[in-house]
Amino acid sequence: MEDQILFSQYNLKDITLNNRMVMAPMTRSRSDNDEKVATELTAEYYAQRASAGLIISEGTFVSPQGIGYINVPSIYTSQQVEGWKKVTQAVHEKGGKIFAQIWHVGAISHPNLLNGELPLAPSAVNPNTQAFTGNGFEDTITPKAMTKEEIQQTIQDFKKAAKNALEAGFDGVELHAANGYLFHQFFSKSTNWRTDEYGGSIENRARFLFETLEALREVIPYHKVGIRLNPTLHKVLGATMDEESIPTFEYIVQKLNEYDLAYLHLTEPFAPIDDLPFAIKNVAKHFRPLYQGTLIINKSFDKDKAIKVLTDGDADLVSFGVPFIANPDLVERYKQNAELNEADSKTFYTPGAKGYTDYPFLKQ
Repeated sequence: MEDQILFSQYNLKDITLNNRMVMAPMTRSRSDNDEKVATELTAEYYAQRASAGLIISEGTFVSPQGIGYINVPSIYTSQQVEGWKKVTQAVHEKGGKIFAQIWHVGAISHPNLLNGELPLAPSAVNPNTQAFTGNGFEDTITPKAMTKEEIQQTIQDFKKAAKNALEAGFDGVELHAANGYLFHQFFSKSTNWRTDEYGGSIENRARFLFETLEALREVIPYHKVGIRLNPTLHKVLGATMDEESIPTFEYIVQKLNEYDLAYLHLTEPFAPIDDLPFAIKNVAKHFRPLYQGTLIINKSFDKDKAIKVLTDGDADLVSFGVPFIANPDLVERYKQNAELNEADSKTFYTPGAKGYTDYPFLKQ
């Protein structure tokens, strides 16, 4: 009966989750409209997966300057808010809970996505990766180092996005501070060469995140705010680990204890890091003693691995990505030890219902 821990209820502050299974945020590129609005198809997709204890939406851009991929539903206009209302209503009608992941990609963009403007970043450092534009994947370029005014404007953009998310009916928001995007670019010495109060020391490189959190306080209670971090990201999306990476995330995680957030969402290593003497190989086990609140862990979990990390006490919830793409009823399939549908990676980012809402349920 040890698998019952995965299907047990969990109190996320004032929200009761029906189980410990979280649907991870995953870009699906289905908003192929000029307004970047979530559609009826988006609503159907999330509603199909409402049996998850918690859904975290795909990243939704907080401003036109934050865009890094085509066809992603955003959350900075009233029209976009109305689109997301269809999604949250559909999920809630099925008894689900859903947070909006709010997102700015920073340097991981391209002028073709920004009306010819340069991407904004902490420093003028090319991440040497690719952005997904209307022309397909294009190499990134050297971004523009943000002025202090642009940093403050971006903080206000996140604040407005959080306010919009509540208006759209989301149960909360997740700050996307992981995976090499804007917040992560501030954290990392390889992408943050600033000499002002936003660069240099660990405290300075984390300042942008905590100033953003302070701004959110004015529009959303902290028990409706989660944060996603990826402490061991290395040679992926322009991120490079160094000897200060883990101490930086230790500082951030411990300081987050002051905020009484909904949760902290961490990711295990994306790629092998065995050759890095300063890296850690088990993120949940390392950070669990440092964080006093709810901890979600992610990265290639299956049912057995999820049960083990919960039973060991290294996390409170587990987020699943690809299994939820192909199995809208993943919770029920795990309960019955049923066979899983295989995900079709060729349809992860293509328009339309194929590979999105057409995966069969067990009952079908």
